[in-house]
Amino acid sequence: LQIWALLYTRFLLTLSFVSVASSTDSPCSLRRRFRLNEMHEPGDVVLGGLFEVHYTSLFPNITYTSEPEQPRCEGFDILGFRDAMTMAFVVEEINKNTNLLPNLTLGYSLYDNCATLSIGFSAALAMASGQEERFSIQESCSGTPPVVGIVGDPFSTFSIAASDVLGLYRLPMVSYFATCSCLSDRQRFPSFFRTIPSDAFQVRAMIQILKHFGWTWAGLLVSDDDYGLHVSRSFQTDLTRSGGGCLAYTEVLPWGDNPREYKRVVDVMAKSTARVVIVFAHKMHMIQLMEQVVKQNVTGLQWVASEAWTLLEGLQISAFTPFLGGTLGIAVRRGEIPGLRDFLLRIHPDQHNISENSMVKLFWEHTFQCKFPLPAAGLAEDAGAQCTGQEDLNSVTTDLLNVSELRLEYNIYKAVYTLAHALHDMLSCIPGRGPFRGNRCASLQTLELWQLMHYLERVNFTTPFGDQVMFDENGDALPIYDIMNWIWLPDGTIKVQSVGEVQRSASKEEELTIDEVKIFWNFESKKPPRSVCSDSCPPGMHMVRRKGEPLCCFYCVPCSEGKDFWSSPQRDHCIPKKTEFLSYQEPLGICLTVTSLLGMSICAVVLGIFTYHRATPIVRANNSELSFLLLVSLKLCFLCSLLFIGRPRLWTCQLRHAVFGISFVLCVSCILVRTMVVLAVFKASKPGGGTYLKWFGAVQQRGTVFALTCIQVAICTAWIVTASPAPHKNTQYHNDKIVYECVVGSIIGFSALLGYISVLAILSFVLAFLARNLPDNFNEAKLITFSMLIFCAVWVAFVPAYINSPGKYADAVEVFAILASSFGLLVALFGPKCYITLFRPERNTKKAIMGHRTTKY
Repeated sequence: LQIWALLYTRFLLTLSFVSVASSTDSPCSLRRRFRLNEMHEPGDVVLGGLFEVHYTSLFPNITYTSEPEQPRCEGFDILGFRDAMTMAFVVEEINKNTNLLPNLTLGYSLYDNCATLSIGFSAALAMASGQEERFSIQESCSGTPPVVGIVGDPFSTFSIAASDVLGLYRLPMVSYFATCSCLSDRQRFPSFFRTIPSDAFQVRAMIQILKHFGWTWAGLLVSDDDYGLHVSRSFQTDLTRSGGGCLAYTEVLPWGDNPREYKRVVDVMAKSTARVVIVFAHKMHMIQLMEQVVKQNVTGLQWVASEAWTLLEGLQISAFTPFLGGTLGIAVRRGEIPGLRDFLLRIHPDQHNISENSMVKLFWEHTFQCKFPLPAAGLAEDAGAQCTGQEDLNSVTTDLLNVSELRLEYNIYKAVYTLAHALHDMLSCIPGRGPFRGNRCASLQTLELWQLMHYLERVNFTTPFGDQVMFDENGDALPIYDIMNWIWLPDGTIKVQSVGEVQRSASKEEELTIDEVKIFWNFESKKPPRSVCSDSCPPGMHMVRRKGEPLCCFYCVPCSEGKDFWSSPQRDHCIPKKTEFLSYQEPLGICLTVTSLLGMSICAVVLGIFTYHRATPIVRANNSELSFLLLVSLKLCFLCSLLFIGRPRLWTCQLRHAVFGISFVLCVSCILVRTMVVLAVFKASKPGGGTYLKWFGAVQQRGTVFALTCIQVAICTAWIVTASPAPHKNTQYHNDKIVYECVVGSIIGFSALLGYISVLAILSFVLAFLARNLPDNFNEAKLITFSMLIFCAVWVAFVPAYINSPGKYADAVEVFAILASSFGLLVALFGPKCYITLFRPERNTKKAIMGHRTTKY
């Protein structure tokens, strides 16, 4: 019926654009005047407005013998009237503003759409074509239209119908409540703008709420109109794309009285496992739905409301409170409009010609339950009380004056200011610098509506409340919503309070802020409900979909391919586990490798220096053969650290500790023998001490080093034979990761290896410490003492660090200890000798090395 009414109305009322000549004075005249509930204020420029002052209408029977009667609107909506008065107030405020449109007076023409498509469409066309029989236009019936822009319509379907026609003439419409995402189609609706976010953003905001609370299983109810059907199409798509969950069911709520269908919908809700119900519908749908919910006593649901009913007081009644308490909803952004209440208090029939401004007349009669006498007639005896005009608004309780929650009114405020700023920018154009062809500017006398559109698309201002107003390429304002919660108070009433907000950031992502402490949950647990079809699979398992059911419904099946497989992050299939070991490709492995090669290179350089200067006293002192052997052992120490890097294999696990243990024993053995030689030389230099040296000849020194090293070789051989180190896949550190490491096999073998090195190192340190004060100019014992102090400190620190380091970090700690102790020995023992050899050759003499105090013995 609505579609037929729309087509019929378009056919009749479009004739108002193509007027028929009926007077010799003017070639243009109106076919028909639209007179219903209206309110007018003259001005240099007139803005139109469409509001829902009544929420139903009654059409007379159609006859063909007389002039068709106007429809009658019923059910006065005090809040819709306040919306209309808000526009009147904003126009008055702009006219008083000396900075905005200073030399121009705005007027307005406000109409009631009676919540009826044909009436709202008729009013929009009436404003576009004008209501005067004659107006100053050219012979071709073209020129500046009676209104330059329309604030409205609040309904999406009505806005679609009006914009389809008015868009052809580029007449701007700035809606304050039409949210259908279809109106963002710039090809179809080129002149449509809105100060309320579209449903596309509202849908994404809803999805953000679902994801925030982990609700992956929800039901969706929508109204049977453009508003609901577009939401239904986009919600599932956006929900799937975002990975936020699935819809358990989607039901369409019918118009009209249909209890059987509503009962069926409630049955679906009751049988579903989804505990969250999202509703995009209007007041009429929600009342009928809740009547069935109460009748069937369907509790335990978490309701999520769209902006259409979040703040409806008609639903906040005691009968619905036990069911709707705890509702979370999205509400239009709240704002402040200073001075609005004072303006509303000044509304009075004396200020308006109520025969021409019927809105005020209807408001007065509704508020004071009286009737104004009809013109040229008295009041009928049974018509009730007569309105005198002396009634006082302060003496009655009316929602008109409750301006604490201005939401729709705030959008109206922004819509009127949007048109005013566009006009101001247009009239501020400097001649010769305009944006149109030939750098021309627009003027009111020759205004083309597409010229005003140019400035409307570029509007950018900030309201006193701090919100920025501008439009994107689709005519949509910067979106922002308040998140509301229905609190069930002890006295059984409902209080709706803000618990957060959702807005679009500069990156065009939705940013949700919720204060969960403030939220009232209508459940015994006083916590958010769980609403999932299937619980998330635990680690090591993957999802297998249930045939014929949504993606969110699945079975959890273990990854059966052994311990080397793990479930994917989405738990939808099994994948090989990640592997971890100290690799040559990672930064840590690269640094350790470079450091090891650097140490080997330095050893090679020092060996070359000592070979070249082998005949000098400083190289020959204390048996140069031991020095060469010590350098070779240090190179092996640096080299063995490379066995700890890379993926562990059997041969690397066996060799790493064996080579490490043997290399360090060889190194420390050389140092120990050198220390003993120093002590023997000192003893032999005393009277009667010559016998000491026969025990420390070259053969004895080589034999001692060999014997001490063989002991470590025997320890390593026994360890490898009895309980060999081996590679191991460790899954204890991380469930989803395999850590490759070498297990030592035998703690006793590993302890014996380290203990033997420790004994030799401590013995060397003690002997060197005892010999630290020998009277030499170049005291070898002091260097050995310092080197062994570094060696012992490094390995004492190594033990706790190694024990507390998991996986590859244990290998890194051991490599670091090897490199640190090797560099300590290399620098302490050979640094001073290389310095003297290369840079102080005058000190590389026997006399300088022995010193005077040594030679006198």
